[in-house]
Amino acid sequence: MEAVPLPMTVQPPNTSPALAIDSRSLNLPNAITLSRFVLSLVLFTLIWADGYWITSALVFVIAAATDFLDGYLARKYGQVTVLGRILDPFVDKIIICGSFIFLLRWPDSGVGAWVTFAIVAREMFITQVRAFMEQRGTDFSARWSGKIKMAVQCVAVPLCLLSLSREFINGWSHYLSPTVFLRLRDITVWGTVAITVYSGVEYSWRAFLILRRPVAE
Repeated sequence: MEAVPLPMTVQPPNTSPALAIDSRSLNLPNAITLSRFVLSLVLFTLIWADGYWITSALVFVIAAATDFLDGYLARKYGQVTVLGRILDPFVDKIIICGSFIFLLRWPDSGVGAWVTFAIVAREMFITQVRAFMEQRGTDFSARWSGKIKMAVQCVAVPLCLLSLSREFINGWSHYLSPTVFLRLRDITVWGTVAITVYSGVEYSWRAFLILRRPVAE
């Protein structure tokens, strides 16, 4: 008799969802982002300790520089991950908002309550708006106003820190008088508030226009 072949067992396709955070998340860009978070904690400690203003400004500049570096490496080498998309903006908000909050302790820094309130409120609100829009599948990436806002903030914070250092002020007095330096700091701080509020309004208006569109079925 001819042998009857046994029926082959068909393996069901692998329908398990891909992990949002997996081994790919352990890459250099994300490690740089985490190092920026550690630097932010060092920065806040230095601001609170008093007297380390030049060191604080240097730490902030290094941390701000890594913000460009991790994004550049992630895009260049195709290492953009879900973890990175979560961590990067979170750490950015921590270091910017935290710096202005800790500077509130020092009245001579040029940072007042209204300045900090405007910056923190904008960051919290737009972060929530962006998260909501992206949950709907809508592209809500950063605009030029947001990038300019970040750049101006990254100039304002070091100026505020250095303005608290008598050593720095006296050392540069031959090139830039203390009065002119403090005026430049104040202009930068209020310019930061202006561009922060403007970008917040622009993002809000953009979200409003998108939400008014009919949803495609």
